[in-house]
Amino acid sequence: MRLHLKAGEKVFINGAVLSFEQKTSVNLLNDASFLLEAYVMQPEDTTTPLRQLYFYIQTALIDPKTELDSLQRALLMLASIRKVVENDDILTGLEEVEGKIKKRRYFDAIRALKKLFEIELAIWSDNQNMGEGEAASASAA
Repeated sequence: MRLHLKAGEKVFINGAVLSFEQKTSVNLLNDASFLLEAYVMQPEDTTTPLRQLYFYIQTALIDPKTELDSLQRALLMLASIRKVVENDDILTGLEEVEGKIKKRRYFDAIRALKKLFEIELAIWSDNQNMGEGEAASASAA
């Protein structure tokens, strides 16, 4: 696996944070857990269930010491989301994410999960708008 990094960009490899002073390429010659800085989600950005799930998987990837705890939380969160979500695209995506988690392909899992954020946002927006419309209808009556 070859990683191309910009000057100052960070990469998390097996729990270590690396930053390079100049543009560089790094070859990973064996199986390693890594996460590029562009994929790192901050805790304050975990504002939806799918984003919280992403954060748990990310934590398992970044911090091997808490991997098992983070994965346990991720799988519980995934099961909870499945119980309330009816959207087929999200359910299919979650099935893919779970498969990647079970194979310990955490980076692939968060990449797949990131694709679902837009669908989740659309559902959330539709529900918010429906709620506002119902409130407006109730106040007009």
